[in-house]
Amino acid sequence: MMSEKQADLPSAPIHRLMKKAGASRVSEDAAEELRRVLENVGGMIAKEAFELAQYAGRRTVKKEDVERAAKTILRNLSTA
Repeated sequence: MMSEKQADLPSAPIHRLMKKAGASRVSEDAAEELRRVLENVGGMIAKEAFELAQYAGRRTVKKEDVERAAKTILRNLSTA
């Protein structure tokens, strides 16, 4: 299991996210797995957004880069 210091996302918001989705109770293992998935997908989106900004000749990643990257990555994940 990943320690809180190694994770980029803290545990409490993950628990809140799952509770907002309707879970009345959330195990630590479930929260840790969701955190792992979110960090992996978020990292892929961030990398794609950075590459889009570079391709456009910018050093600054813009909202539009993140939106386009999220659409691309999530589409690719849903067809995988």
